[in-house]
Amino acid sequence: MSFMLGACGTDDKMIKVRLSEVTHSVFYAPQYIAINKGFFEAAGLDVELQNGQGADKVMTAVLSGQCDIGFAGPEASIYVYNEGKEDYSIVFAQLTKRDGSFLVGRAPDTGFKWNSLKNKNIIGGRIGGVPEMTLEYVLDKNGLTPGKDVYIDTGIQFALMAGAFTGGKGDYVTLFEPTASMLEAEGKGYILASVGQESGEIPYTAYFAKKSYIENNPLIIQKFTDAIYKGQMWVNTHTPEELAEALKSSFPDTDQALLETVAKRYKDIDAWCKDPIMKETSFELLQTVMEKAGQLKKKAPYEKIVDNSYGVNSMK
Repeated sequence: MSFMLGACGTDDKMIKVRLSEVTHSVFYAPQYIAINKGFFEAAGLDVELQNGQGADKVMTAVLSGQCDIGFAGPEASIYVYNEGKEDYSIVFAQLTKRDGSFLVGRAPDTGFKWNSLKNKNIIGGRIGGVPEMTLEYVLDKNGLTPGKDVYIDTGIQFALMAGAFTGGKGDYVTLFEPTASMLEAEGKGYILASVGQESGEIPYTAYFAKKSYIENNPLIIQKFTDAIYKGQMWVNTHTPEELAEALKSSFPDTDQALLETVAKRYKDIDAWCKDPIMKETSFELLQTVMEKAGQLKKKAPYEKIVDNSYGVNSMK
């Protein structure tokens, strides 16, 4: 079968897996721990990491065969399934359980309240992406109607949002770590609130692959999930200091103290899943968020999009 040629390439029987991540962030610590601590290697996998720069681009790479496994918001899989694609993508492991972005303002505000965003402009990410939809959900929860009470700028690319904000655009911006803390350290912005803490548990980022790839490579998917689960357990049983040390090679340009701050911040908001299982209740909340944002006309069936069997096996 031709897929074996794509999967294997070296004499030492290491299986090459091309993984496209939505962005490079400490928010995905368990993944980098699995890489840096050799959990993938121990499973016989040689993971080649690509930065997809957005869930839509990651999904395009998965569907076109430019990568084997995608790592992004499960909303991408819901969109593809609803388009009626036969070889749609299936989610097999979840990594984060809430939004990882933080609201950053131009001045410190220790008593920040979400309703103080009335009549303000927020740089909020791409329309149809989970970061932007979760932000809308949180604003709505706090009595603010996006587009009426508050303006969300969705025209700026994910990777360029921080630069646009420091360049003078918007009153606020939502940013992932370590970017948010870096801006704060430079005095160019101030972290005011966690979007994820306010929105509640939601299946925020997960691993998926084409149905055909999973059917042809169940062992690769199992080994991959095993390594991710080990990364999750490691993150949940180690301190922010130990985490920062283990993440250094994945973020060589980020100061060690800053990595500690960021790791602690994500631990404090309980961002990381304890295991790879995607719960049906949180999957339904995600679809509710998508509906409220006007991005979902029809709900997708949980049992078609999510396959928890690999996660269950890992936990055994």
